[in-house]
Amino acid sequence: MLPRSSNPDCIHSRILGHESQNLNTEIDLRHSPFNLHHRAMLRLLDSFLSPNRASLKVCGVTTSDDANELARVGVSALGVNFWPQSKRYCPPEEARQFLPALSERILRVGVFVNADLDLPCQLHAEGLIDVAQFHGDEDYSYCERYSREGLPFFKAIGVGDGSEISTALRYNATALLLDAHAPGLYGGTGRTIDWNTAASFVEEKSAPPIILAGGITVENAAESLLTSRACALDIASGAESTPGIKDFGKISALLEILRSLPE
Repeated sequence: MLPRSSNPDCIHSRILGHESQNLNTEIDLRHSPFNLHHRAMLRLLDSFLSPNRASLKVCGVTTSDDANELARVGVSALGVNFWPQSKRYCPPEEARQFLPALSERILRVGVFVNADLDLPCQLHAEGLIDVAQFHGDEDYSYCERYSREGLPFFKAIGVGDGSEISTALRYNATALLLDAHAPGLYGGTGRTIDWNTAASFVEEKSAPPIILAGGITVENAAESLLTSRACALDIASGAESTPGIKDFGKISALLEILRSLPE
């Protein structure tokens, strides 16, 4: 199997107090309000984006029980959707009841769609999230402002409309998340993307780690990874019984599939 996701020579970066093998951007957390925990967070982030073994991010978490169980069974990352129009929306006041206790146990990703930049910064400062995932129409300047705060972020890219790799690279994201292109929709469609197109992103020497989303299920998880060589899968509907309620039978099967793949 070919190496996953990125050429280490182009994604290796020096992060304050931490040698990262996988992160694309130079993140200086000296001024981060979350600096007491940044070393542990960076270890989780580095492990999640490792090219050596594919990881799993379960998105659309809405309950404390599901969040704690994901950490217990060994899922690398969870996503909490802070977009009010999502059917998996979790209000910040509810997330405050369970996300802080998961610090250093699982990578906590906050999903935002065209949010005021103050919101992800605030939730990061409160210790609710480790990474922001921008899943809307955020432009380069928006992402650059967040990056200047020294905070890691994933940028979702809609694939299927002739997406230009060079355009995606301009975000200078910690990782790119490839999802199905659906005008007016922002993820959660259950549609797959062309995994060979995802592989072309992976093959780009200057690309950051690539996370694959869009219609991933127990049935197609192995093929999607073997074809795309992404470093991680991002799954919502393929890991739940109803929107926002996770199915741990499916999650256990997904973890077993990832463990069975060649390194």
